[in-house]
Amino acid sequence: MASEVSIIQTYADLHPCHRGANVSDILTSPPSIACILLYIFLGSLAVVTVCGNLLVIISIIYFKQLHTPTNCLILSLALADLLVGVLVYPFIMEYILTLGLYHNDLSRNIEHGINTCLSTCSILNLCCISIDRYYAVCQPLTYATKINVCVAVIMILVSWGVSVIVAIGFAIAGLNQEKCEERCLIDALYANMLGLIFSFYLPVIVMLCIYLKIFLVAQRQARSIQSIKSGAAVSKMERKATKTLAIVMGVFLMCWSPFFLCSTSEFLGHVSLSVAVYEALFWLALSNSMLNPFIYAFFYSWFRSAFRMIISGKIFQGDLTNAKLF
Repeated sequence: MASEVSIIQTYADLHPCHRGANVSDILTSPPSIACILLYIFLGSLAVVTVCGNLLVIISIIYFKQLHTPTNCLILSLALADLLVGVLVYPFIMEYILTLGLYHNDLSRNIEHGINTCLSTCSILNLCCISIDRYYAVCQPLTYATKINVCVAVIMILVSWGVSVIVAIGFAIAGLNQEKCEERCLIDALYANMLGLIFSFYLPVIVMLCIYLKIFLVAQRQARSIQSIKSGAAVSKMERKATKTLAIVMGVFLMCWSPFFLCSTSEFLGHVSLSVAVYEALFWLALSNSMLNPFIYAFFYSWFRSAFRMIISGKIFQGDLTNAKLF
């Protein structure tokens, strides 16, 4: 117990919010100005994340025109992002304020499991979206038969199922790492490394390869159908959707890659991150859940129309489920 208090005291000395504070005073003294500003910042991120993704979810569920396989996958991604705002941000804010003094090993592993589950689910949903775009652009004639709502639902269930399994594996590895001897510690380290590979690095490689293939095929299609006006219009719409979803993936990588790369380097013992840098990278990663709805609103006119109808309250004034959005 004394060693745990010592570790928390060291963390308090390094943390910008509690620098110089004594552990015994943290729970009784009022929060510092830095903590208050950080709370306002994280609280604002949480509110925007929840509201933005709620707009996406309501839009896809309410408007029948948005009931497409691609949007089913976007709905699943928005749900994962929504849960980040509802579950992950409160955990972080409470942990920052109390330095985890109220947390035990079980609660820490639950928190870590939720973070792992939602981040893994996000990237697996993006992986499924890239597969959907591959068939839409590269095999447009067979797209409707190979990718439908039923197939999209199966992909969503697999993504969430794998995410839960990975999160449970991380939680078990964490518990073993805390209570096992040297041999068990090595097994836990291997489990953590495999988890990083299968939850982040492998899906990223798959997505990059798929989008590279899509890009090459789309370029070839653009050259071959210039003389066919209707075909060009259809191809243009599919390419725009693919470009937008590729941007979603690119933003995901910009937000999450620094955290995963630094965590992997620290895990392998190559670097040692300060508390401030580690938390800043983690907040950057979480901000991805807030950005996706803005990307949809910026690039998709039908999402903008749906958002306007929801925010203005028009959907409560009559049945607009069959409204034409695009």
